[in-house]
Amino acid sequence: MSSEINNPFASTEQEHRGKKVELLVKFCTLAMTWLLIIPVLAIIVFLVYKAWPALSIEFLLDNPEKKMTAGGIWGPLIGTFFLVLVSLIIAAPTGILAGVYLNEFARDNWVTRFINLAVVNLAGVPSIVHGLFGLGAFVYFLGMDRCLLAASCTVAVMTLPVIITSTKEALASVPMSFRVACWNMGATKWQTIRTIVLPNSISGILTGVILQVARAAGETAPILFTGAMISSRIADSGWDAMVPYGLDDRFMALSYHLYIISTQWQNVPESFKFGTAAVMIGLVIAVNSLSIGFRIYLRARKKW
Repeated sequence: MSSEINNPFASTEQEHRGKKVELLVKFCTLAMTWLLIIPVLAIIVFLVYKAWPALSIEFLLDNPEKKMTAGGIWGPLIGTFFLVLVSLIIAAPTGILAGVYLNEFARDNWVTRFINLAVVNLAGVPSIVHGLFGLGAFVYFLGMDRCLLAASCTVAVMTLPVIITSTKEALASVPMSFRVACWNMGATKWQTIRTIVLPNSISGILTGVILQVARAAGETAPILFTGAMISSRIADSGWDAMVPYGLDDRFMALSYHLYIISTQWQNVPESFKFGTAAVMIGLVIAVNSLSIGFRIYLRARKKW
């Protein structure tokens, strides 16, 4: 008591306890963060170590040979690229426009609430169910047959909820005062959305697109029913090697290729299996890194 009287600005016992609790919480949250990072790093290091004997330029650019026991993974690699690209072309505009409507135009009524509930529930549907839906809706009902387009549409439907949700959250984060100021200047609602709201929310929208790319590249069940195939001979060079699949062609994909060489084919070198897994993860990391870098650039240009 006497020390508090002599120095009224001295820390009290309660403040000391608060600082100890804050330090403990900080340590626990840091530990949880490392618990998330360490397994990811361990998986990447393990895969690269196991895959190192196979990793080379030839492994990336050569086609599988001798029942996938030799050669490389060019066919599955380029097939995965086209799958991600086509599904992104389908899902990104659809999801972004749907998010714009739900956040900016739709009224708060039972129809809107039902749509939001459907979007949330769609995000929790297992991928195998999406595959069966794609088989019924795109292959049988629309008559696409099993092909790249049917698989891409299935993956696009599966990833739509993420893009819609991230778009809504990004649009909602733009201050209402921006909209009001634009309206007071005589701009229409669409002009406000196009010139003010969307440019200021693009970094958040990209988050959903990044997640879509990562999920589309790693899915197996949806493409298993709708267009992926075990093996396809493609050209070793020229234009046919760069664009080996059309929208109405069946295709190879890294995720399905990895499943096949790991469970169905015999005498496949272990380094080939781990090499395929390492390339698939590397592809996702590379695309995500480019997208994150672009998102950081856009955030740096924000004025608020």
